Amino acid sequence: MENGVRVEGKTIEQWKSEYPLLSELMATAEVFWTNPRLTPVAEAEMTVTAEEVQDAEERLRRFAPFIQQAFPETSSASGLIESPLASIPNMQDELARRFGQEIPGRLLLKCDSHLPIAGSIKARGGIYEVLAHAEELAKKHDRLPADGDYSVFATEEYRAFFSQYSIAVGSTGNLGLSIGIISAKLGFRVTVHMSADAKAWKKDLLRAKGVQVVEYQSDYGKAVEEGRKQAEADPQCYFIDDENSKRLFLGYAVAAGRLQKQLEEQQVIVDSEHPLFVYLPCGVGGGPGGVAYGLKLLYGDRVHCFFAEPTHSPCMLLGLMTGYHDKLAVQDFGIDNKTDADGLAVGRPSRFVGKVMEPLLSGVYTVVDGELYRLLRALRDSESVRLEPSALAGMPGPIRLLGQAAGQQYIEQHGLADKMKNATHIVWATGGSMVPAHIQEAYYAKGLECEEQSHS
Repeated sequence: MENGVRVEGKTIEQWKSEYPLLSELMATAEVFWTNPRLTPVAEAEMTVTAEEVQDAEERLRRFAPFIQQAFPETSSASGLIESPLASIPNMQDELARRFGQEIPGRLLLKCDSHLPIAGSIKARGGIYEVLAHAEELAKKHDRLPADGDYSVFATEEYRAFFSQYSIAVGSTGNLGLSIGIISAKLGFRVTVHMSADAKAWKKDLLRAKGVQVVEYQSDYGKAVEEGRKQAEADPQCYFIDDENSKRLFLGYAVAAGRLQKQLEEQQVIVDSEHPLFVYLPCGVGGGPGGVAYGLKLLYGDRVHCFFAEPTHSPCMLLGLMTGYHDKLAVQDFGIDNKTDADGLAVGRPSRFVGKVMEPLLSGVYTVVDGELYRLLRALRDSESVRLEPSALAGMPGPIRLLGQAAGQQYIEQHGLADKMKNATHIVWATGGSMVPAHIQEAYYAKGLECEEQSHS
């Protein structure tokens, strides 16, 4: 970049001098960063309350009869949208072999890739926000069912009512899928503004569900901007703001209580002697932020959450490291925001999430695209689990924590060295079950190609 360029009043050289890691970020190298602002939960400002998360859980339970009727695939869970927590010992062994680094403790996969309805973590926040808006409209117009049976939301009468209203969202793919599918099912007119990196099959699926898809040649930021403009011009239109939505955040945060129950069922202990480490792929920040926040509310300092970003889109790391959050975009520093991890292709992070997570997040690391494909192939070979590339960003987390100097320093600083043998590591798989079979095969082939390149 040119020396004369100024970002927020400073030259690039001044930025690099102040934040030495920035040079590596600009070179799109893999990095592991630990958060110097991490604060004990007892001393941290918790701006979203446990009561608000509980309220979100109760709203989802009220809507469970509607979900069960509208989406029969949720019947086994009585209309709750939840995913399995799977043990992946073969992949744990494969990671140790591949990187020459043992992972003491246990490795688990949280399969939000297999959430019903939308097949990604976005089924949590996206669907929750649409349901909250629908309930709000029904209440305003005296249409809440007197007997409390929300299955009426699946009737033609309610679809006709909601058809007076529209919903807009900007998305790289998965959020658009979740919001488009649930909004169309309720009867809303819905428009999803999609960035250039959104996959064609996601656009096709939305159109098949009756969703209007508007495509842009630019990135995620432009899609969001246009979605916001549409809503501002139409008083009947509700805009779902992935960058600043507290409702989305709450929908994601509900996952923590559900996970706690699953851990208890599997007799996994989380306490001061049995630490929990969670690795979450991160785009704009809402999904991983909500999940991590919910976990910190439940487990406090016993849980350690790390975000994972592509080397070409490290927006949350940039925002947290500098404290400038959404004032900075990766493009300001010559980073192109081009990655095959479409759900993570975000150049500017959520200020809301960045500020909320600033005292709570343990760290952030970055991953090259080739590694995502190699790990995608390894997971399928070892555990027969199929994910999309972005969902593999969490997988190298334990290796980075245990193998990098900054990770070892974190372990020592937090008195965890003698507890790692009792640790539980959870990799959050964020999407992939709805990917068409021929595209899955192409991903797998790319993994083989990347594997061969790494050995040549």
